[in-house]
Amino acid sequence: MYFARLLFILLPSMVACQRQISPSMPDPLQTSDLKMEIQAADNREYSFTNKRSAYWYGKSHQGHFDDYFAGWNIATRRIFSDYQLYVDGQPLLRSKAKQVHITPDALKRNWDNATECLQLVDNEDIIFISLETKKARQIGISIDQRLLNGSSFDNSSVRFIPKESHGKVLEVAPLIPTALSFSDSTLTVNAEAGGFICVYGSPDECKRLINKARTEKTKLIAERTARMNRLLSDNVPLNSNLPELDHALAWLALTMDQLITNQQGKGIYAGLPWFNSYWGRDMFIALPGATMVTGQFEEAEEMLRDFAKLQNRDSLSPNYGRIPNWANPDTIMYNTADGTPRYVIEAEELLKYTGDRNFLQDIYPTIQLSINQCLKQQVDEKGYLLHEDADTWMDVKHEVPGSPRGNRANDIQWLWYRQLMAGAHLATLINDTVHATRWEQAAQHMARHFEQDFCDKENILVYDHLNNNGTPDLQYRPNQLFCFDLIDDNYFKHEVAKRVWRKLVYPWGVASLAQDDPQFHPYHHDDEHYFFDDAYHNGTVWLWVNGIAMQRMIEYGYKETAWQLFCNMNRQALKEGAVGSLSENADAYPRKGTSWAKRSGTFLQAWSNSEQLRVWYQCFLGIQPDLLNGIITVRPALPSAITELQTRVRIGKGWLYYKYSKGKVTVTLDGVEAKVQMLTDRMDVTDGKQMPIIPFCQPDTTIDFPCMHQHYKQAK
Repeated sequence: MYFARLLFILLPSMVACQRQISPSMPDPLQTSDLKMEIQAADNREYSFTNKRSAYWYGKSHQGHFDDYFAGWNIATRRIFSDYQLYVDGQPLLRSKAKQVHITPDALKRNWDNATECLQLVDNEDIIFISLETKKARQIGISIDQRLLNGSSFDNSSVRFIPKESHGKVLEVAPLIPTALSFSDSTLTVNAEAGGFICVYGSPDECKRLINKARTEKTKLIAERTARMNRLLSDNVPLNSNLPELDHALAWLALTMDQLITNQQGKGIYAGLPWFNSYWGRDMFIALPGATMVTGQFEEAEEMLRDFAKLQNRDSLSPNYGRIPNWANPDTIMYNTADGTPRYVIEAEELLKYTGDRNFLQDIYPTIQLSINQCLKQQVDEKGYLLHEDADTWMDVKHEVPGSPRGNRANDIQWLWYRQLMAGAHLATLINDTVHATRWEQAAQHMARHFEQDFCDKENILVYDHLNNNGTPDLQYRPNQLFCFDLIDDNYFKHEVAKRVWRKLVYPWGVASLAQDDPQFHPYHHDDEHYFFDDAYHNGTVWLWVNGIAMQRMIEYGYKETAWQLFCNMNRQALKEGAVGSLSENADAYPRKGTSWAKRSGTFLQAWSNSEQLRVWYQCFLGIQPDLLNGIITVRPALPSAITELQTRVRIGKGWLYYKYSKGKVTVTLDGVEAKVQMLTDRMDVTDGKQMPIIPFCQPDTTIDFPCMHQHYKQAK
C-alpha cells in the first residue's frame, strides 16, 4: 500500500505573527541591475508595452525583418514596422552595433559615433528614439513604408497615414524643435535635436502628445522606471545564493506585467506579438502568477469586474452565461468551455489572497448566472459538462478540429467540479444557502462517477475525454494531471504523475501528445510534411503545462526533478529567444545538429510566464494564503541548490517575510491578520522504502529517444 505521511509543524499556539517593525531585506534588484548585453549572433527578440494598448516588437541586431507584427502595434492595429537611423547621411546598421543592452524599460545600441535609446512610456502612444552623437552635424530617421499609405510634411514634423489607422495618423518629430528637411522618406534634423518622437492619434492628439513628450520626457520615463522598480522592491523582491534565479524571476515578473493592459478594460494580453487581445481562458490561467503571487490584487479585481461586463447576457444565445473566450475592440467570442469555470475558480482564489468579501458582492451575479445556465443546458445525466470538440484549450481548427476532445474532456470536468465547489463556497459567504447547497450537490454527483468512468487503473491512465457515444479516448495527453481532485486513489494519482513525466516531459517542457502515438508530430513547423496546426496540440511542447507537471512532482516528493525543469525555463528567459520571456511552445525534439529544442509560437506567452511564477511562490516556496479562514499555509519544497534566500510576498493588506537559511524556513507577518501553519512533507514511501527520483535528462545534452525516428516516420 501507498502512504503519504505529513509532519505538521505549527508555529507556537497558531497565533497571528504580527510585527510593527518590518524585518530587514537586502537591497532588491532594480531595472538597471537586469541589463542584458546581447550578442549579434543571438539577435534576440524584445518587446515593450505602454500598459494601455500599444506594444513595440523588435530584434536586437536586425532591422526590417520579415514579420508582419514587427514594430509598433496599437489596439490590434499595425502602425509601422520599423525605422532606420542615420548620422550625417550614413545608416546606423544594427548588425554593426558595438554593444546592445536591453533592460525592462529601454533598449540601447552603441556604435563608434552614436548611441540610440528606444523607450515607451505608460498610458500614452509615444515612442522616444533618442540619438546621441559624437561631432555629427545631422541625424535622420526613415520609417518603413510597408504599413503606410503616404505622408505629408509641414516643416515641424512628418505625418504618415497607417493602412490600419481608421482615421488616425502617425507623426514623427524631432525631440527638440529644430530645422528639418524631408526627402526620400527620410526626416533629417540638426544633431542637437537629440533624437525623435513617434506619436499616434488624431492630428490634434498628435500635437498634444508631441508637446507632452518634449516637455515631460524625463518625468514620463522616470515614472515608468519607478513603477517597475516598485514591483521588484515591494511585490517580488528576491535575494538568494543563485543570482541567475533572482534575475530570471525578476525579468519574468516584469515581462509578465507588461502584458497587463487597459486595452478593453483591464486585462492580460494572451501573448506577443500575435495575441494582443484578451483571451478569457488564457487570462484566468495566467491570473494567479500574473497578479496574485505578485501582490497585484487591485489589478486582478479590476480584471474580474471588467470581464463580468462582457458576460453573454442574451438569454436566447446558446452561450448565455459564458465569459468570453476572446475579446478585442472589434470582436467578442464565447467559443470555450473552460474560460467561464476558470473565472469563478480564480475569483475564489483571489479572495483567499485578499479576504475582501466586499469584492464578492460585485461579481456574484456573474458567478450565479454562469453556473445556473450550465446546469440548465449543458450537463448530462451524470452531471458532466458537455462541450464541442474545439472548446478546450486544445482548440486549434483547420477546417476541422486538430485535436477533437468532445464531448467530455477530463480537464473540463475538473474545471466544472472546481467551478461548482468554488461557487458553493462563495454562495455560503454571501448567505445564498439555496445555491450553495444545490451547487455542492451537483459537484458531488458528478465526482461520484469520474473515477469509474475516466480512470484505467491497470494501464495507469486517466482518459483524456469521453466521446459522444461514451467510449473513452486512449490518446496519452497531459490533461490528466489536472484531474486529481476528482480521484480518491492516492497511489494511482502518484503513478499517473510519474508516468506522465516519463512519457511527456522533455527538458524544455511538456508535450501535448505521447511520442508513441501515430498522430505525434515532434516539430511544430515541418512545412514539407504537414500544416503547422496539425502539430499544435499533437506533439508540440506547451510551456504553460509545465506548471501543473512541476506542481505534481513537488506534491509527490520529487522537488529536485521539478527543479531541473524550472531551471531550464529560467535559462530560456535569460539566454534564449525574447529577452526575459517564456515562449508559447517548443518542438518536442531538437533539430538535427542541435541539443536544445527550437522555440515556437508567440515569443512572450502570458500563461507560460505566469505558471513559472506561480510554481515558484505556491509550490517551491509553498505559500498558500486563505484569508477567508484566517490561515496562511507554508509548505516549503526548496531544492538543494538553494542554501540562502530572502523574499517578501504581499498578502491581504500586509506582507509575509520569508527567510531560508541553514536548512530552516522562518516566516514573519507584517500587517496581516492571520495564523501561519507551517507544514513539511516527508518523502512518499512504498513498502517502507523511499521512492526513487524520476530520471530526467540534464540540460545541454543531446536528447535521443529510441523510438524517435520510427514514430516520426509514422507521423509524417
